Amino acid sequence: MLLIYNIALRLYYCAVFTVSFFNGKAKLWVSGRRNISYKKYEQSIWFHFASLGEFEQGRPVLEYYREKYPDKKIVITFFSPSGYEIRKNTPLADAVYYLPLDTAANARNFIDAIQPAIAIFTKYEYWYHFFNELNKREIPLYIISGIFRPEQVFFKWYGSLHRKILSFVTWFFVQDERSTELLKNLGIENVSISGDTRFDRVWANAQQPKELQPVNDFKNGRKVFIAGSTWPDDEVLTAALVNDYADWKFIFAPHEISEEKITKLISLLPFNSAIRYSQLATDHLPLTNYQTLIIDNIGMLSSLYQYGDLAYIGGGFGVGIHNTLEAAAFGLPVIFGPNYSRFKEANDLVTLQAGYSINDEAELKSTVAYLLENGERYKTICQKAAAYVQEHTGATATIVEHIKL
Repeated sequence: MLLIYNIALRLYYCAVFTVSFFNGKAKLWVSGRRNISYKKYEQSIWFHFASLGEFEQGRPVLEYYREKYPDKKIVITFFSPSGYEIRKNTPLADAVYYLPLDTAANARNFIDAIQPAIAIFTKYEYWYHFFNELNKREIPLYIISGIFRPEQVFFKWYGSLHRKILSFVTWFFVQDERSTELLKNLGIENVSISGDTRFDRVWANAQQPKELQPVNDFKNGRKVFIAGSTWPDDEVLTAALVNDYADWKFIFAPHEISEEKITKLISLLPFNSAIRYSQLATDHLPLTNYQTLIIDNIGMLSSLYQYGDLAYIGGGFGVGIHNTLEAAAFGLPVIFGPNYSRFKEANDLVTLQAGYSINDEAELKSTVAYLLENGERYKTICQKAAAYVQEHTGATATIVEHIKL
């Protein structure tokens, strides 16, 4: 099985390398792993995040160790360019790298360089050679905000290698009881329920959000519908609302912000109704001339929701929805597509009737109408959304109480 794993990883690298000739993200993935000279540390703290979402999820724990141990060097690795490129200069780390390809030699060389005292991985990403090398050196390895589902490879008859990877983990801090039960069915007892550190992050952000004066000027006291982390299928649906709610303002924060994607989105909107965020400083027309604001940068979304009244979260017509908690923390009802079953918080919000799944344009329009037709009901829904987030904070405290240097 290990031979198959090693071959599969090299085939994956070859596939990404081939795609990199005509795909910018793949090009960054490949080039970011070439000829890297790692800084030499002793007893560093190593955090790994798959991408930007996991960085924000694990950020409360990262911030704790940065403050608690200011003399310790912190090393961050990312698997994806969408995490590395945005957070490569974060002051929360002394060094930020792409995670090298998971080979035995790469694992030895990387760990030789950074000499971690502990390693903390957020939510998922289980790499055989890195985990094995940490285990051989008796370096504690922690999974935080972990979540497991029966359909994962660990719980299949052919998942013996992946179960071996789990055996290298010192302690699992998981989000729910089901994850605990699944691990214990494998004989793994070094597990406890801590909850999800994303709740701590989004709640703290909602209490002290970064002010975005240009967005506030655009809002100009009007009601605002925010479509966050949208993909093309989401944008076709949500753009159809703009004509129906002429007295509202709309903000779109697409998941991908290439010129091609932004231009396509603008073409869906009423003529001359949209302005890009990057144009706000140079366009001299009054903001009242525009009904729609297109966010053409990355990193603002978590602060945008403070200006919203309703939120649509993208990804539900693809592999799965993006972060609903950022909007819910501000007390916004959240709407999303049908593919949300793998996301506990989305299921919880639906159960609370603070989250709403739609399958098409007609359902989107009827859901928005339902949310807006009764002011008292809308107010109650907003309160439920915010209360849900607040009630689930505390994971960070549980984790850092256990992990000692």
